Amino acid sequence: MAMPLMEIFDTLIDNITEQGYGILDGFLNPSELKSLSQILRQRHSDGAFKTAGIGQGSEHQVKAGIRGDHILWLDEYSTDPAEKAFFEKINDLIQYLNRTCFLGLRDFEFHYALYPIGTFYKRHLDRFRHDSRRKMSVICYLNENWEPTDGGELVVYLSNGESIKVSPTGGRLVCFEADKLEHEVLPATRERLSLTGWLRTY
Repeated sequence: MAMPLMEIFDTLIDNITEQGYGILDGFLNPSELKSLSQILRQRHSDGAFKTAGIGQGSEHQVKAGIRGDHILWLDEYSTDPAEKAFFEKINDLIQYLNRTCFLGLRDFEFHYALYPIGTFYKRHLDRFRHDSRRKMSVICYLNENWEPTDGGELVVYLSNGESIKVSPTGGRLVCFEADKLEHEVLPATRERLSLTGWLRTY
């Protein structure tokens, strides 16, 4: 990234404070983007992914009419260089958020997500009914050479009643408070790849 990491985080946090969400392009450099997208595709090809569901624990259920992505949870202690580099950046973000916003973030959880062509995720919040630890939602896109005509936008519904559409451009990071903003994923004409996760409190 051309700008120092802390300066970039300042801009991200200012945007979250002012408008409820932040978008950071180039969070992943081209090499990191390529490596992570290759890992995702290889593990998906190996059959490691599962069809995603909704709800937690005994309330968990798979509903293709609501959510159609396939996911694989990441090991935060991964020895893969690309995953380690990603987690180092996420830990830097956590430390910076705690220093500047006093959020009390403790850890994170992330999964790879692959949306087959035409699948979607209906409007929802990211916080579970009986688990309030998810504080910040973080999405990092792994789509190479994504075009506007490919679709697959993230729609974020703002507190003022308006909404924005975010294209899943490779290397882009989107961040917002997990319990504040509803959002949805629109269908795409290509497979749509991302790292999706949450920064959690105690």
